[in-house]
Amino acid sequence: MQKKNILHRLHWLILSRIVVATILLGIFVFFDLKQTSSHPGIRFQPFYSLILVTYLLSFVYVFLVKIVKSWLVSACLQVACDVLLITVLVHLTGGAGSVYSVLYPMVIIYTVIFSDRRGGFLAATACSLFYGSLLLLEFNGLLERTPSELMMETPWNSGYMYSRISIHALSFYIIAFLASFVIEQEKAARTLLAEKESALDKLDMLHRSIIESIDTGILTVNLEGRIQSFNQAAARITGLPVESVLNRDVQSVFPEFNALKERSSRIQSANGSERRMEMRIRRGEKEDQILGCSLSVLKGSRGEHLGHILIFQDLTDIKKIEAAYEKSRRLAFVGEMAAALAHEIRNPLAAISGSIQMLKKDLKLDPMDERLMKIVLRGKDQLENVMKDFLLLARPAAGNREWMNLDDLIEEILESLVYLPDWTDNITVEKNLSGGAMLYANRTEMQHVLWNLIVNALQAMPCGGRLSVGTGTATSDSGEDFVEVRIGDSGEGIPKEIMEKIFQPFFTTKEKGTGLGLAIVGRIIENGSGTLAVESEREKGTLFRVCLPRSREVQNTPLRLLENSRAA
Repeated sequence: MQKKNILHRLHWLILSRIVVATILLGIFVFFDLKQTSSHPGIRFQPFYSLILVTYLLSFVYVFLVKIVKSWLVSACLQVACDVLLITVLVHLTGGAGSVYSVLYPMVIIYTVIFSDRRGGFLAATACSLFYGSLLLLEFNGLLERTPSELMMETPWNSGYMYSRISIHALSFYIIAFLASFVIEQEKAARTLLAEKESALDKLDMLHRSIIESIDTGILTVNLEGRIQSFNQAAARITGLPVESVLNRDVQSVFPEFNALKERSSRIQSANGSERRMEMRIRRGEKEDQILGCSLSVLKGSRGEHLGHILIFQDLTDIKKIEAAYEKSRRLAFVGEMAAALAHEIRNPLAAISGSIQMLKKDLKLDPMDERLMKIVLRGKDQLENVMKDFLLLARPAAGNREWMNLDDLIEEILESLVYLPDWTDNITVEKNLSGGAMLYANRTEMQHVLWNLIVNALQAMPCGGRLSVGTGTATSDSGEDFVEVRIGDSGEGIPKEIMEKIFQPFFTTKEKGTGLGLAIVGRIIENGSGTLAVESEREKGTLFRVCLPRSREVQNTPLRLLENSRAA
């Protein structure tokens, strides 16, 4: 790198020499054409020859730099030739009276640039020797002096000559010293700057490594509300490439950012501390993501306000776990209450039922009283069914587990559908049974699950439609086999606003429903370490997907999700 830099400087030196020679050529041509030379008696042909030699040497230097491997040899040769050419120019323009002796310091300065202080002093010595030798030769008559206006007005004696040589030599050494001092200071400054830049680069690399290595999303926003930085964790959480986010309005990526900023300001003004907040973002066609956020003011080194820094994490899965835990907690409470409630209700209910049966058997009732007694018995049966469902929801029966073919169980249920009041001749049943959906589970529970899902599908099509039932297999991430059941209808679909409520106990949209059917289905599947997914689209119908472990042991392996639940 250093050699390349020196070669670059040598080329600039050659170019600078050509520029200076061209300027001198222009001056000489101007004086020659105007015939107003400031040096009477001087012919301009030697000047043209000197300029031509300078051009030729410059072209030679270009090839010499490429041929000679040592840059020091090339630089020394150029210094020697330049000192000689300047000496010739000084001789042609009046010797001691020439103004072109000011060109010597240029050679000294660029010598210092290429070498060091010692090289500068050597160049100053060479300039002093050449200039002094020229003046001595002219004074002793060994070289013919070119007349000049300055020398015509100044007495030419040994005192003047030696003083001029001494002053020039002293100025050459002073220029060499000052130039070397400046160059050394410049080199020290460059070295210090390079060290600072290296330290800054290392610090910046460390900063970037830390920011890019953590699993928390971090972005910075300037005062104009545009995103200035976006780490890889933020890109992974939001699903947005870094390049597509930078310099965008933060509102287009995080629509709740301004509201978040207002909440943060209120919290800080209230208690002087920052609290973790939450906001939602939309990730493509997927469900909304819940982000846990912390917003801080971004300040500069002097404490000035530069913008904001947002730190966030994806809390969507955590929120789902919390919701599942809350649901389990509620069901556990319902179970405890159901056990006590069933004991308190069943005993009086049995006494009422027995008493009514005895009265009905021994008494002769008129038609009106008999009808009233039947209403009481139906109410008793309805209460018993509700209590059974209630207990099944709270504490699903363990029962005996056995191998069964779900396809055969589905066929039995489909055959009995025609006797239901919800059945109409406008309903078409589409079966896509695999024929080998073997499952080790409780038969009563599986019958309850399939019956509830199929009856719900029928009730979603009061005017008729298509009922589809299918079975198959699925595989978990750990390679465990699962049986899949798909039950769909072509009804009106489930509205999006109630999609999350359909598995809640006692939630129903039916006039005669108890709201326990789907809640019991979900509870049974959950206890069997299975999953239940729902897909619904308005005016197109609903599809339930049930996946249960095939083997004898109750599995706790999470299933690979087949489809995300969605509603339109």
